Amino acid sequence: MTTGTSTSTTPGPATVLAWRDYDPAACELPGMFLGELATPGPLSGASDRLWHLGARRVRLPGTVDLSAGTDPARAAATVNALSLVRDLTARAVLVEWDLRLGPAAGDDWQVLSHLQPPRRIEGPAGSDEALTAWRRGHYLCKCLWRKGPGFVQIRDRRWGELRRFTADEPEYEAAIERLAYGAPAPSVPSAVLDDFRSERLVLDVGPLAWWVPYRISRWLQESMAI
Repeated sequence: MTTGTSTSTTPGPATVLAWRDYDPAACELPGMFLGELATPGPLSGASDRLWHLGARRVRLPGTVDLSAGTDPARAAATVNALSLVRDLTARAVLVEWDLRLGPAAGDDWQVLSHLQPPRRIEGPAGSDEALTAWRRGHYLCKCLWRKGPGFVQIRDRRWGELRRFTADEPEYEAAIERLAYGAPAPSVPSAVLDDFRSERLVLDVGPLAWWVPYRISRWLQESMAI
């Protein structure tokens, strides 16, 4: 399997609220609120732009909706928001967001459990228990990918144990580059996509398939120990 960086030009959420500190009490001090910030430009660079503006706590508008069915516009909005949560999580930014699960969500929350936990989960029975488990089990570097010379490696601890996948086939890297900010499932080679789906490394959102792991921007500890 493989990964890479995306050249997506898809815009993210139109605006977010941002603060200069992680601590809500510190955020009440004068000068800590950055205001309502627009996120123009390619989604692939949105987290970097927010970081360099000083954002360390970011609140997304609305609710990230995984119950959108097959509606393309709603699916795209969901994927865009998930991408921003993923990329900000990789930077160890505190992300405040809300999630809505569909009635047949199953363990979709666990697929996303490497992301900063949402403030609330709307949806089927058991959502409160899922949110509690998510918060208790979350830590940085839980599901990540890294690129080496001629290979890509994914390290995944979402299910409790370490699952490690390494691949050097170029078609996998090309697929990950395409999936990073969402792509129509038929646009990805079916054999590659099936491999990713079998390992829960992509999430299907309506007609789109979205790459789940993040490329870490801030290591929790030395990289050899992750």
